[in-house]
Amino acid sequence: MKICRIPPAGSLVSAGALATLFALGAAPAMTGCSEVSNNPHPFGSEQTNTLFVPFRARSPKYLDPTSSYSNDEAVFTFQIYEPLYQYHYLKRPYELMGRAAEEVARPHYFDASGNALPDDAPGERVAQTVYGIKIRHGIKFAPHPAFARDARGDYRYHSLKREDVADKYKVTDFKETGTRELTADDYVYAIRRLATPRIKSPAFSTMADHIVGLKEYGRRIVAVDRAMRKGLAPTDRDLPFLDFRRYGFAGAEAPDRYTLRIRVIGKYPQFKYWLAMPFFAPIPWEAEKFYSQPGMAEKNLTLNYWPVGTGPYMLTEYIENRRHVLTRNPDSHGQSYPCEGEPGDKEKGYLADCGKTIPFVDKVVFDIEKEGVPLQAKFLQGYYDSPAIERLDYGTGLIVAMGDSKDKEREYREKGIKLPTTVEATNWYIGFNWLDPVLGRGDTPEQAERNRKLRQALSIAIDWEERVAIFERGQGVAAHGPLPPSLFGYRADGPAAFNPVVYTRGTDGKPVRRPITEAKKLLAEAGYPDGRDARTGKPLVINFDYQSSPTPGVRALLDWYQKQFAKINVQLEIRATDYNRFQDKMNKGVVQMYFWGWLADYPDAENFLFMLYGPNSKALTGGNGENNSNYQNAEYDRLFDRMKFLDDGPEKQKLIDRMIEILQRDAVWSFGYFPTSAAAYHQWVYNGKPTQIIRNHIGYLRLDPELRARRLAEWNKPIWWPVPLMFLLLIAAVIPAWFGWRRRERETAARTLAREGARP
Repeated sequence: MKICRIPPAGSLVSAGALATLFALGAAPAMTGCSEVSNNPHPFGSEQTNTLFVPFRARSPKYLDPTSSYSNDEAVFTFQIYEPLYQYHYLKRPYELMGRAAEEVARPHYFDASGNALPDDAPGERVAQTVYGIKIRHGIKFAPHPAFARDARGDYRYHSLKREDVADKYKVTDFKETGTRELTADDYVYAIRRLATPRIKSPAFSTMADHIVGLKEYGRRIVAVDRAMRKGLAPTDRDLPFLDFRRYGFAGAEAPDRYTLRIRVIGKYPQFKYWLAMPFFAPIPWEAEKFYSQPGMAEKNLTLNYWPVGTGPYMLTEYIENRRHVLTRNPDSHGQSYPCEGEPGDKEKGYLADCGKTIPFVDKVVFDIEKEGVPLQAKFLQGYYDSPAIERLDYGTGLIVAMGDSKDKEREYREKGIKLPTTVEATNWYIGFNWLDPVLGRGDTPEQAERNRKLRQALSIAIDWEERVAIFERGQGVAAHGPLPPSLFGYRADGPAAFNPVVYTRGTDGKPVRRPITEAKKLLAEAGYPDGRDARTGKPLVINFDYQSSPTPGVRALLDWYQKQFAKINVQLEIRATDYNRFQDKMNKGVVQMYFWGWLADYPDAENFLFMLYGPNSKALTGGNGENNSNYQNAEYDRLFDRMKFLDDGPEKQKLIDRMIEILQRDAVWSFGYFPTSAAAYHQWVYNGKPTQIIRNHIGYLRLDPELRARRLAEWNKPIWWPVPLMFLLLIAAVIPAWFGWRRRERETAARTLAREGARP
């Protein structure tokens, strides 16, 4: 592409120059200059292997892996740090695999006497689980001044004084950098650091209940830190280096350079999923020593702003609330793009880069966009490769917009925008409170059976397929149980995919919702013929608590719910409240029927099925449990107690199937729907398989910068015709003024001559 040049301003303007200016103004149109004149990025950057994406709310607040737990931070932490495990990028159900670890370690079980137990030992017998995790050889940290050494081999920047950092505002202000190999000790350091009182770790309380000795270790570290702070002001940010190498505990050790040993209390199969989170990313002691020096914290020279990792990218620019840049880590050990996935991945092009080394993209630039309208405009112009690299809601919005507008549909298709969809590990449902005398468990076997039939009737009446079609614009699938697709335990031919209480099989084998006549029959058997209490003749009124203020959009949805119940002559009383009030009522167990949802913390069936486990009852635990319905079923609880100790396999699948069957028969939920989400990418971005579970996805994306440059030039052609028009208008304004000025000058000269000629 050519660069359009404009002559320097300040030239003398004459009548002849006006013609020249006119020619210059028209020149771009005549010479075919096609530069993208409104590109917000540096000239030529669209032709580089750089991914351009926006961020909305604010800069990431916590990039320190010990404390980071937010969605907008994960897009950075998962690219910079390498936890022990990761998820296979393409396979569904999600499959764990090694990241910094060579492989997913097999757990070893021991009883209370320290005797080894077989792999299939009952979970109650297991007193301790030991993980021996092998770390890959040759992994190096990204270049960082914390590792820089001088000619004698001493750390160059570990003995700085306040005046030494007076002119330092970012890590790149330090000229020298270094690196070293990752070892198991870096993971030991990170696990010990979960107990630090200097920052809050969201993982500490949970891990203290599971990792041997971590709770006691936390109390010890608090005492150590208190002693170190003695004599310092509470507001003092220059704290002495708290070196976790000096304080160990039995739960996390490194018996050799490449082996990490973690001891877990009892049997906790879900622990392996924690090892894929940044809480278990390595932290080099050198980095913490470097950042603990005087003057560093007040300059925001900390792990929260300048992380140190072994991942495919490193943070090279941090301009708060404006711009952040990830650059390829030159010391990244690289991984291979997967060669297998789920059915259909090959046809979608997800296997085209099989075996190639990732990451593909050299640089990722995040620019702030505070408003949605300019963000969308820049995305459609091609200046952002994705409008939301860390979320899946934006693509869903584009799909909905296409359904509402033929013009938008045509524009998006012509521009080749990719909107791949996935069913999230999330569910939205209507729950019935087990403590309620009408909808709950019931005090007698007869009452329990009547209440069960009432719940079944209501579940048939609520047409979730219609709700998804109307209010979600088709972006979701009706649920048959609590377990979403993409998780182990969900089988297309199993109970999780077919609820016989609410559906029958059609002639094609697909589920068909049972007719309203069956719901009315169940309602009569429950003691409410035609929606009236058979004993009193009063209409059946059910209270529905909804966690939102009744805005116009919400009112339409709530009206729809009332119509669903009206189909069987049941009256629905809406009690819409703000979220805080809603939570208070849920914690006390005083609701009758409610609407709520759940997003998976990790891809395991236990993370959904525990929401109906008796001991997790929200009301009975004072609001600490996630069993919002306060459901109690002895058989279900026994099966859950067995299932939670099992690894994925046939026995676990059998238990899951039976538990879902129990829930379907009891109809403790009307199971609602699983939302469909969509990513959004331009046609020159490849391998963008949507997921909310896998967060290190940027390294798998590939760009075609040449295609992007061509499309940007096509979509953003400069409009030059107003330029000559402006010059014509200028000429039309200037020439008469010039002639008027010349006329006045001549008249003035003539009067002057006349006066001089009249003098004696």
